[in-house]
Amino acid sequence: MQTPRPRRARTAVAAATTAVALTVGLTGCGKAPSVGDSEAAKARSAADLGGMDALVRAARQEGRLNVYALAPTWANYGEMITAFEKKYGITVHNENPGGSSQLALSAAEKRIGQNRAVDALDLGSAFMQSASLKELLAPYKVRDWEGIPAAQKERDGSFANNYGGYVSIGCDASAVRHCPRTFQDLLKPEYRNKVALNGNPNDSSSAFAAVLAASLANGGSFDDPQAGLDYFAKLRKKGNYVPVESSPSTIQKGETPISIDWDYLNLGYSDTLKSKGVDWKVAVPEDGQYSEYYNQAVNRYAPHPAAARLWLEFVYSDEGQNIWLKGYSRPARLEQMEREKTADSAAARKLPAVEGEPRFPTQKQQNAAKKAIADGWGQAVG
Repeated sequence: MQTPRPRRARTAVAAATTAVALTVGLTGCGKAPSVGDSEAAKARSAADLGGMDALVRAARQEGRLNVYALAPTWANYGEMITAFEKKYGITVHNENPGGSSQLALSAAEKRIGQNRAVDALDLGSAFMQSASLKELLAPYKVRDWEGIPAAQKERDGSFANNYGGYVSIGCDASAVRHCPRTFQDLLKPEYRNKVALNGNPNDSSSAFAAVLAASLANGGSFDDPQAGLDYFAKLRKKGNYVPVESSPSTIQKGETPISIDWDYLNLGYSDTLKSKGVDWKVAVPEDGQYSEYYNQAVNRYAPHPAAARLWLEFVYSDEGQNIWLKGYSRPARLEQMEREKTADSAAARKLPAVEGEPRFPTQKQQNAAKKAIADGWGQAVG
């Protein structure tokens, strides 16, 4: 059985849905110090500042990193943030950890010039492309830039894939007699009032990906996601779709015993919910295999430009990429790390085995799908 990594996105734009981080305890909307002309704000690599040691010194002097919507249980972000703080002595302010890619993008756009603006972005592909079109991104190439496959990064360094996974079906086997394994299974009467998504596809990259996966499972294509909308309309009509945003809390309460979500999130739930008596099983549906990556970028208007760049250096380093692996996600540099024997082999073996190579939409297809789903989702699910 093959375990292909979702690594052949045609551009870094073909990454996955999204997440970004900012401040939980931040207060005030004061103006940020002028950073547009600083050496750190203009740096396109650590070498531009005199090397990694100089970048670390500059970031420590700033002492802070603002991120947004980075849930601690999302792909092992809790460990990622803690490891970064411990390694560099920089405080990470993670605002609205339960937020969406759209909220993170809006925060980056609306807080330009404020000291609580987002420093670094973690977004799904469609949302990161929007950030690029709004000229919110500062090109920066990390030391390990060459280890990121060419098809998974923007040539100018504005953003790149970082970690990804497959759309999967999670199920509480202690509450559901027969856990579904395909999109077709989910239509069965036994799953009435049981099937949920992790958010709304107009705000959440994972929910957006679920609609695309459902489209592929029902004769649709990246050019026309209507089959995915029709599928969820049918799921709602049968009474199987639950309009509740799934989370470990709703799963534990029995509100969302089945959740369509990224495999690394569902697999992470298996670990966290086990002690609470929830037997959470995970399957990648063979009839709707869909994989995406999330992307990382520096905000052009980051109030802490050195810390933002150091954060990217960390999440793309061997240490950071192995933290993603421990969270069941597939890091962008995994191929290189396996060649160089720096990957956590035990963690890599835990990735779900998937047959065949994943397919990715072009940016044009993704933009069209985003509009079609935005226009049709409300009608599909009422």
